[in-house]
Amino acid sequence: MTINTILFDLDGTLIDTAPDLAFALNSLLLENNIEEKPYEKIKPLVAFGGKELVKFGFDCDESHPEFTNRHQRILEIYTNNIDKFSKTFDGIDTLLNIIKQQKVYWGIVTNKPENLTHLLLEKLDLKPDVVVCGDTLEYNKPHPAPLLYACAQLGVLPQSCLFVGDDKNDMVAGKNANIKTVAVTYGYGNVESDWNYDYLVDQVEEILELI
Repeated sequence: MTINTILFDLDGTLIDTAPDLAFALNSLLLENNIEEKPYEKIKPLVAFGGKELVKFGFDCDESHPEFTNRHQRILEIYTNNIDKFSKTFDGIDTLLNIIKQQKVYWGIVTNKPENLTHLLLEKLDLKPDVVVCGDTLEYNKPHPAPLLYACAQLGVLPQSCLFVGDDKNDMVAGKNANIKTVAVTYGYGNVESDWNYDYLVDQVEEILELI
């Protein structure tokens, strides 16, 4: 079946957001007179959200009396600096232009909350055909519901889609939705062979070859 739709994970696949999330954590640590953490140690954690960053930065769990306040504060810093360093990965802008020229739909399926997702897309002037976020539905990835919902919104069959991601949950969600999956090695996840992906790409340009 001809591919007429490409769906992307957001953080670590479409947009390099790790620098701004690292900035938010280190800003919060400095506010609390704690030494900054190295970027390379923060980067693998960004896919898991603000709570995981707070746990790592402060070496605490959610039972800590200040945990909720710290989590709210890191989200506040991140929201106010959401496009300070974040940008699309090399080759993404060209890929999206070619996708549009070929009249192929493109969309985003992310576990990032709606408010942050739409703010980031607005700041970077990205206009996908469909956006499904972590709080759009009752379920998020690795559940297949967000991907199937995206297909339904576009009126396309799952079998005519590709889902591109950098995390095992992306691959699991794609498989369960009967969508061909593309794992990218340039993102934040350390791609493993047991992810059961359909395609593996090292560079954005290789995605074009799949359509």
